Amino acid sequence: MDDVPPTPIEASEAPPVSTVTTAAHQAADDAPRSSRRVTLAVLALAMGGFAIGTTEFVTMGLIREMADGVGVSIPSAGHVISAYAVGVVVGAPVLAYFGARWPRRALLVVLMLVFALFNVATALATSFEMLVVARFLDGLPHGAYFGVASLVAASLVPEGRKGRAVAAVMLGLSVANVVGVPAATWLGQHLGWRAAYWAVALLSLLTVALIVACVPSCPGDAEATGRRELAAFANPRVWVTLLAGAIGFGGMFAVFSYVAPTVTRVGGLGDGAVPVFLLAFGLGMVAGTWAAGRLADWSVSHSLVIGAFGMGLALLAFWLLSPTGWGLLPVAFTVTTLGSVLVVNLQLRLMDVAGDAQTLGAALNHASLNVANALGAWLGGLVIAAGAGYRAPALVGVGLSVAGVLVVLVANRMQAAHAARTAQRPAAHSSAVTS
Repeated sequence: MDDVPPTPIEASEAPPVSTVTTAAHQAADDAPRSSRRVTLAVLALAMGGFAIGTTEFVTMGLIREMADGVGVSIPSAGHVISAYAVGVVVGAPVLAYFGARWPRRALLVVLMLVFALFNVATALATSFEMLVVARFLDGLPHGAYFGVASLVAASLVPEGRKGRAVAAVMLGLSVANVVGVPAATWLGQHLGWRAAYWAVALLSLLTVALIVACVPSCPGDAEATGRRELAAFANPRVWVTLLAGAIGFGGMFAVFSYVAPTVTRVGGLGDGAVPVFLLAFGLGMVAGTWAAGRLADWSVSHSLVIGAFGMGLALLAFWLLSPTGWGLLPVAFTVTTLGSVLVVNLQLRLMDVAGDAQTLGAALNHASLNVANALGAWLGGLVIAAGAGYRAPALVGVGLSVAGVLVVLVANRMQAAHAARTAQRPAAHSSAVTS
């Protein structure tokens, strides 16, 4: 039996050993090459987040120089920060509405070119009015960029790694607070505030080049229509998720907006301590964004609860430890760590609950977060103006976090109910076919 030659079919189906070896080597070579391509694509997308994060927060560090440059008071110059936030809130749904059918790589390129243009407009502004308009226009691409970049990153990886891919894109925004903002602030202080925005414009153009070189062509949704995108607003799960971000994340901004006087007037530290605390906030964002991706791949619902509830506890600790000075430093790190866990998982939840309106749903997260920015800073300012002191915004933050936890629990319950209904439909259809 052992000497029976193989049949012609068996012989033809048995590849030569050299062919098997070559195929195995080819597969081994392709896997790391594919992994490298994905890594480079995600890094290119994160570079855009780095540029956006730098321009968003550097204004706070250069507000005095900008006020002097256009001849207004510092409180009046603060309106340029609000103008950018309003631009984000307006631009996210509008650009997502009109760009849903565009090829996604092309849309990202256009968004970053527009972003570069309005950073140049900011640098060239010669009056306060021109500056406010330029900052408003510069905020328009913010939410749409992060939304589309998150969709592209998630499409490049297997299901179990989508959370980490989206977190990697968001990491650019976090790293900007540690590297980009201090560097751009230093540049603005030594070469004039306009230099910071010229630098961001160059970063934006670098991002365009990286996206073209590294991000694969991604078709848009050919079936998308404005009406279908707007249908997301009829979905109560979208609204509840947006509310969770606007309220729950507002607590962090209630504290972050007034960290300088809290550290110096309540904690008794010198002005030199403020940059250290800002660095701790930035490092917390980086750590939280990194952790958020891994937590999201475990469970988005549980991660939302961890982020919202944990941030509430951290803000309570911030209120308790404010008078201790340096004892507050690890708390500042923890606040933004847990806040970033909340942000990334809200992004993923919106991408899910938006259904067919993927572009709009993904973009709305940053509109929600900028509402949180305005709400937290406004409520924190109210309690300070009422005479409650600079510790009081932390208690405002605790209240917002508690409300945010309740909204997250409602959102999770709605999501679980939707998943149960979806699971029942195939079973019901199968029963009908069988009968």
